[in-house]
Amino acid sequence: MFDILVYLFENYYEADVYPDEGTLTRELSAAGFGRDEISQAMAWINGLEKLAQQSYLPGLADSRAHRHYSDAEEKKIGTEGRGFMQFLETSAILNPLQREWVIDRIMALNEHEVSLEQVKWTVLIVLWSQDQAGDYMFIEDLLFGDIQPTMH
Repeated sequence: MFDILVYLFENYYEADVYPDEGTLTRELSAAGFGRDEISQAMAWINGLEKLAQQSYLPGLADSRAHRHYSDAEEKKIGTEGRGFMQFLETSAILNPLQREWVIDRIMALNEHEVSLEQVKWTVLIVLWSQDQAGDYMFIEDLLFGDIQPTMH
């Protein structure tokens, strides 16, 4: 399923075109993805859209509260992934609300544990869904280049 999410990002991000679910399903099937994988990816994307439709407390995006991860989140995301998200948050690339969206979408992946690369892709997809990935010209290099983030 994760390969489909990456495929969609790589094929539709720059084009800024979003075909309907039926068209996407046919295209993904023609690209060789299985029906179950496609269904899971579409459910994941629909979950992201539902997050965007929810109402949130005012100021949640500006919250300075410390985030404690549940045992399941700690196990699935891992130390590297949590550290990377903390780096993005302290660098003002992710706000607390976006972090929660990233965590929600990571937990929705059908994997027991996710890699740092999967965390990075999830961050990029969440920012893309909010039309914010383009706000940071360096973000793709930061997420996937040779740059190693360090906290000062």
